[in-house]
Amino acid sequence: MPDRAALLDHAARLSHILEGTGAGTWEWNVQTGETRFNERWAEIVGHTLEELGPTTIETWMAFAHPDDLAHSGALLEAHFRGDTDAYECEARMRHKEGHWVWVLDLGRVMTRTADGAPEWMYGTHLDLTMRKGQEEALARSEWLLNRVGELANVGGWVLELDTMKLRWTAQTRRIHGVPDEFQPTLEEAIHFYAPEARAAIEGAVLHAMEEGVGWDLELPLIRVDRRRIWVRAVGEVERVDGVPVRLLGAFQDITDAREQHDAYEQNALRLALANDNAGVGVWELDLVADEVVWDDQMFRLYGMRVGEERSPVDLWLERVHPGDREMIADLLEDAIGGVRRFETDFRVVWPSGVVRVVHAAGDVHRNGHGQAVRVVGVNWDVTEQKAMEAALVADRTRLQALSRQLAEQHELMRVTLESIGDAVITTDARGRVRWMNPVAARLTGFDIQEAEGLEVGEVVHLVDELERTVLPRTPGRPHLAPEVDVNAVLVARDGTEYGVEETVSAIRAVDGSTLGWVVVLHDVTETRRIASEMTYRATHDALTGLVNRAEFELRLGRAVDRAHVDASTHALLFLDLDQFKVVNDTCGHAVGDQLLQEVAGILGESIRASDTLARLGGDEFAIILEHCPPERAETIASAICRRMDDYRFHVDGQGFRVGVSVGLVCFDTTFPDAASVLQAADVSCFAAKEAGRNRVHRWLDDDETLHARRGDTRWGTLIERALDQGRFVLFGQRVHPLGDGASSVEVLVRMLDDEGFLVLPNAFLPTAERFGLAPRLDAWVLDATLRVIAGLPDAYPGTLNVNLSGQSLGDPAFHRQALARLDAAGPSACSRLCVEVTETAAVTNLSAARAFLAEARSRGVRVALDDFGAGASSFGYLRELPVDVLKIDGQFVQGLLDDPLDDVAVRCFVDIARVLGLQTVAEFVDRPELLARVGELGVGAAQGYLLHVPERLERALALDGLRQTA
Repeated sequence: MPDRAALLDHAARLSHILEGTGAGTWEWNVQTGETRFNERWAEIVGHTLEELGPTTIETWMAFAHPDDLAHSGALLEAHFRGDTDAYECEARMRHKEGHWVWVLDLGRVMTRTADGAPEWMYGTHLDLTMRKGQEEALARSEWLLNRVGELANVGGWVLELDTMKLRWTAQTRRIHGVPDEFQPTLEEAIHFYAPEARAAIEGAVLHAMEEGVGWDLELPLIRVDRRRIWVRAVGEVERVDGVPVRLLGAFQDITDAREQHDAYEQNALRLALANDNAGVGVWELDLVADEVVWDDQMFRLYGMRVGEERSPVDLWLERVHPGDREMIADLLEDAIGGVRRFETDFRVVWPSGVVRVVHAAGDVHRNGHGQAVRVVGVNWDVTEQKAMEAALVADRTRLQALSRQLAEQHELMRVTLESIGDAVITTDARGRVRWMNPVAARLTGFDIQEAEGLEVGEVVHLVDELERTVLPRTPGRPHLAPEVDVNAVLVARDGTEYGVEETVSAIRAVDGSTLGWVVVLHDVTETRRIASEMTYRATHDALTGLVNRAEFELRLGRAVDRAHVDASTHALLFLDLDQFKVVNDTCGHAVGDQLLQEVAGILGESIRASDTLARLGGDEFAIILEHCPPERAETIASAICRRMDDYRFHVDGQGFRVGVSVGLVCFDTTFPDAASVLQAADVSCFAAKEAGRNRVHRWLDDDETLHARRGDTRWGTLIERALDQGRFVLFGQRVHPLGDGASSVEVLVRMLDDEGFLVLPNAFLPTAERFGLAPRLDAWVLDATLRVIAGLPDAYPGTLNVNLSGQSLGDPAFHRQALARLDAAGPSACSRLCVEVTETAAVTNLSAARAFLAEARSRGVRVALDDFGAGASSFGYLRELPVDVLKIDGQFVQGLLDDPLDDVAVRCFVDIARVLGLQTVAEFVDRPELLARVGELGVGAAQGYLLHVPERLERALALDGLRQTA
C-alpha cells in the first residue's frame, strides 16, 4: 500500500487541480441528508461556509431556483436507477446579493447500501454564469448579423485556416439558393462559380492564404437552381500575431447592376452611331489636365472647319454669344460642385454672322474620393426647334406641366405599390397577369417574369381555411376573387400558406370599358393567429388547457336555456380535490400544478366527448353533462370518485392520496338560471366534504343540510350591507413585552348586525373569505386603523397590528390600494403600523405576498408572521418572507407545560428568531405558569386572555394613559 506521505501528496495535488478549475465540491449522503461543501461551493453563491453551517441537503435546496427543481430531480432519479453513468445538470442558484448564478452540477453515486439504494454521492459545481452571458451575447450578435445581411442583401462567410471549415450566413445561402442548413466545403463553394470564373476565385483565395492579400471581384455564379447570376465577392485576411488564421468577407448579388452596366455600354455604341446621323456633337472637359476635346460634329455646330488648328477653348469663347458666356460658366461650376446637372441652351455666332441655338448637356465624372475629374457632354443644334417652340410656347407649357404631373403620379404609384405591405397584382381584361409587386411575388412564390401572362387563378391559389376546398370564382369572371365571406388561405408555390383578405377592383377606360383588374391581397396570417390565440386564452385555463370559468359559465347558461326551450334534463358536477393543499404546502406550487394537470387528464378520460370539463380556479373543477339523465350522471360521478380513490400522486419518492368531493345537480326547467344551478352544485360539494370527503352528494330540493348551508349566502348579504353602512367596529388586544420594549395592540374587527348587536369574527369571517369579501373588509380595517394612528400623540411608543387575509395577500388590486393609503398616511404613521399575516395565507400566495410585504416594509411598516409553526415548511418560508416578528402558534404554547415536544419546538423557534434578528410573541397565554415558562424560554412578548381580554380599541389604548377615539 502507498505510504501516508504519498497519499497526502496525492490529495494535495487533487486539491490544487480542483482549485485550478474553480470548482465547488460537494458530498451528499442520500440516505441521511448529510452534506459537506468546500469553500468554493459557498463562494459561488456569495457566502462562506461559516455563514451556511451547519449544512444539510436543505441548504442546497434553499439556494436552488424553484423552476429547476423538477428537472434536476428527474436527472437524479435517472442516475439513482442506473440509467445514466453520472448526474449532470445546468441549474440556477440564488446568490447572496439576490441575483441568479448558473452552475454546472456534476456528480456520481460512489457507494450504495446493501439493498442497492444510493448512499454517498460526490460531485462538483462549476460557475457557468459568464459562459451563459457570452452564449446569449453571441446569439444576439449572430441574429443581428443575419438580420442586417437580409436587409442589405449582403451575405457573409468565414473560412478557418486551421480546419479549413467554411461557414456561410443565411443571406449567403439565399443568394446561392441552397437550404438553410447547408454549409459547404471550400471546394463546393468554388464550384458554384461559373467555369470561366473558378480560376480567378481560386487564385484570389490561394494568394490571400499565402500573401495575406484580400480581393474584391465581380464574377459570374451558377445557383443551385441553375440560374446564372453575377456576384461581388470580397475577402480579407484576419491575422493573430501577424499569422493569417482565417479568411472572412462579404457576398452580394449584383446581377441587376451588371445588367444595367452592360445595357449602358450597348446604348453608348448605339448613341455614337446616332450622333453621326442626328448631328450631335460630343465634347469632354478634362478638369485635371485643363483640356477640352471635340469630335468632328462639334466643329460643324460652331460653323468651323473640321480639324481647325485653333484649340476648342479659343473657338468656344470666340463663337459663344457674349450674353450667354457667364450663364454657361455658372451652370458648369454648379454641375462640378454637385449642385445640379449641366444642361442648357445658348447662342452661337457663326463667322457669317448667323446666330444658331445649341442645346448642351453634360455629366460630371468623379474619382473614388468624390472629386470631379472630367465633364462629358453633347451639343446639338436646336435652332429650328426653338423657332417652333416659340410659336407653340403656350401649348408646350401646358403639356410640360401635364407631363410632369403624370410622371410624378406614375413614380408615386410605382414606389407606393412596391413599398406597401399588401400584395398587388394587375391583369388585363381577361385576367392574365401583367405586373405584380415584390410582396405579391413573395406570397405567391412567382416572380413577375414567371407570372406574366398566366391566369391570375394559376398564381393566386385560394382555399377555404376550414374546409380546405378551393374557393369558387365568380361566375362569368373566373379570374376574380370569390364573392363569399370566408377565411381565405393563399397557398404559395412552395406550399407555404398565408391567411389573406382579397379585394378586386376594375381598371376602366374613359368609355367605361374594362381594361384590366387590380387584385390586392392583404396578409392577415399574424392577425388571425393572434385572434385565435387570444380567443383560446380567453376561454381556456393556462395550466390545464381546460375550459376556464368564464367560458364554463357561458356554456352552463346555454345548457340552462336549452332546458327551458326543449324541457331537456342535464347535470352539473362540481368537484373539489380533498388533499390538494397538503401536496401544495409540502412539495411546492410547481408540484401542485403537476398534480392539477394529472387530475385534469383523469377527469377528461372519465367523461363523454360531448361533455364540458372546466377548471374554475385553484383545485375546483366542474363538468357539464348535457342531455344526461340523473341515474347516468350519478354513475359518472361515482366512477370519478372511485378512480380518484385509487389514484396516487407520486413525487420524489412520496405517494399522496388525493380524493375528490363531488356535488351533483340535475337541472331542468325548475332552475331559473345558471347561477342557481352553480350555487346548488357548490353547496352540494361542500356537503360532500362535510360528510367525509371522496363522495358524491346529489342536490335535492328537500335536502335540509344543503338548505342550511345556503345560509352562507344570507351572511354574505349581511356582510356587504354592513360594509356599505359602516357597521364594523375595532377592538384591540394588547401584546405585553416580557422585558424591555414597547407594547403593541392587535386590532380586531367586530360586526354590528341589523339590530346593533355585536357579531364575533368566527361567525362572519369564513363567509367573507368564501364570497371574496375579505380584501374589502381588510381595506376598511386598514383605513380605520390609520385614522386612529393619525390621532395618537407623539409620545405613544407602540404599534397597532392589523391582520390581513390570504385573499388580500394575493390580490394585486388590494396591494395597489393599500400602498397608496400608506403613502398618503406618511412615514410617521407607517412606523406605528404592523401587518400580521398567517403563515398559511402567506405561502398560498408566496410570490405576491413577498412582493407586497417588501413594499410595505420599505415604507416603515413592520411585518409579523402569525401562527408560526403551523405550516409544513415554516423554517423554509422565513428565507422567503420579509418579516420582523414571529408570533408562535398557540397550539405549541398551550402544550408547553405538558408536552416536551412543544417545549422543544418553542425553544427552537426562539433560537431561529434570535439568529435572524426577529422579535417573538407567544400566543394564547392564559395561565400564570405559561407566562413564566415563555419568559424562561426567552420569548420577547406574550398575548392572551391572562394579560388582556379584547375590548374596544379606544379602551385598549387608554391603558397606556392615552385618550383616543377609534
